[in-house]
Amino acid sequence: MFEVTLLFLVMLLITAFAFLPLGGTKSSQPSDAACDSCSNSELSVSEDSTGTQNFLTHLQNEIESALFPRPTDSILQRHYDTLVSAELENRLAAMPDS
Repeated sequence: MFEVTLLFLVMLLITAFAFLPLGGTKSSQPSDAACDSCSNSELSVSEDSTGTQNFLTHLQNEIESALFPRPTDSILQRHYDTLVSAELENRLAAMPDS
């Protein structure tokens, strides 16, 4: 019985080490030194994309508020998402270019 328990513990340790991420405790975030070398143009792109994302999210929420409530069935949710996407594309196409 002792051998079976020991074998189980060894297999558990091997499995745990097999699924550990490589590279130890390093994070995927860039260091402060790397951020110091970032140019201002890179930062403005991030701000533009954030503003665009906020605008699209606001427009999508506006469309969804005019429609019926989101269904709970997965197939109906796909149809609902398609309907929202089509209406979002229609509204974006109807906007004047500026």
